[in-house]
Amino acid sequence: MTPAPVLELRSVTKAFTHGGRRRHVAPVLAVDDVSLSLRPGEIVGIVGESGAGKSTVGRMIIGLERPDTGEVRFEGCDLTCLSERKLRAARRRMHLVQQDPYESLHPGMRVATAVAEPLVVAGTDRQEQRDRTKAALDEVGLSPPDRFLRRFPHELSGGQRQRVALARALVSRPRVAVADEPTSMLDASVRAGILELILGIRERWGTAFVFITHDLAVARYVSDRLAVMHQGRLIESGETDRLIACPEHDYTRTLLAASEGEL
Repeated sequence: MTPAPVLELRSVTKAFTHGGRRRHVAPVLAVDDVSLSLRPGEIVGIVGESGAGKSTVGRMIIGLERPDTGEVRFEGCDLTCLSERKLRAARRRMHLVQQDPYESLHPGMRVATAVAEPLVVAGTDRQEQRDRTKAALDEVGLSPPDRFLRRFPHELSGGQRQRVALARALVSRPRVAVADEPTSMLDASVRAGILELILGIRERWGTAFVFITHDLAVARYVSDRLAVMHQGRLIESGETDRLIACPEHDYTRTLLAASEGEL
């Protein structure tokens, strides 16, 4: 029996108006009637070029943007109807891993504090915070954890910072994580290790991932299903192997050709 989706986007649309208070400025449609589902423990890759609307979809999933129309259903509840207080509570079971860890890791915050922050927000007692923080760092390959707990982000390499960001994501064992271009700023030698960590988190904790990237080769490596976005629309989706073998859209074929030989 196929499990019920942990996350569903139902015909979500989002437009942005640029130009401040100037009148007669046409809104820019960033996401246009996108529907998508995510099953428990599944990794769905959203691929497309810059400006395709991928990151806006990710921000709507995590509740940082609200759609103009449509529904974002998490564990059966429509997040778009929740108050800010209830939305914050729901977001404790979700996590965002950003492209640049500096955006999510405060430069003045030590690693131990940054990783434990989701547990502090959830009201976890201090001993459990310490134990789970060390376990999370160990799980992402920052061992022994005591070597990293008191370091600041600027004292780490790019790959280490992204591992800290992943530790921060998994420490609260979320149901859903949105990884927005998590490897695009990393060297190829580091990239595969981060992807393996994401696969390991999925296997160990059953976390479902929305993996956002412009790189079809990277998405192919980790994703069970792929969703291709172009100019705000979802133009093609399906099981990864099938979509790679028989792409239906010319744009997907262009992405595939550009990714040949990578990773």
